[in-house]
Formats: sequence, C-alpha cells, structure tokens
Amino acid sequence: MPGYSARPPAIPTILIDDAVVRVTRWDFEPGAATGHHIHGMGYVVVPMTDCHFLIEESVGERRVTSKAGEVYRRDAGVEHNVVNGGAEPTSFIEIEYK
Repeated sequence: MPGYSARPPAIPTILIDDAVVRVTRWDFEPGAATGHHIHGMGYVVVPMTDCHFLIEESVGERRVTSKAGEVYRRDAGVEHNVVNGGAEPTSFIEIEYK
C-alpha cells in the first residue's frame, strides 16, 4: 500500500474484548491511518462523526463518506488501510464478532 506508513497512526481504544465480541473506538486526526491490515473477523462499523475515508486497497484507492450513525457491516477477509481523508478529526466504533 503506497504511502500508508508515512501517515500518523489512528488511535484504537479497546472498549470490550470478551469471548463474543471485540469493540474498539478508533480516533483519527486528519490524515491519520489504521495501517494496512486484514480483518480476521466479520465486523460492524458505527461512525460517531461524519467520516470522509480514503480507503487504500490492493486494487487502488477509493473515497467513502459515512454519516454519523450510518452503520455498515463487512465480512471477514477485508484487506485495506483506512485513512481520515477529511479536514476534521473523526471517530468510529468497530464491533468485531468472534
């Protein structure tokens, strides 16, 4: 993934991690990134703010806007780097099911 390592890191805060779920709050300053990763579990994302994502994938980049409270789900196996592509700090809750 070109360029992702030079970005500041997004800040993950684990809220719960038990036998059923792992819930993480992700906070991003403008330009911050998760770093390239592969999701080993299916997950749900709940944006806490409006999020202007730059998604870096093996096939290229794309931009996605998710409004606060606009929930979405993805299956295990997703591989990407998530970047705050906007001008404001953003945050979301990620719920991974085990």
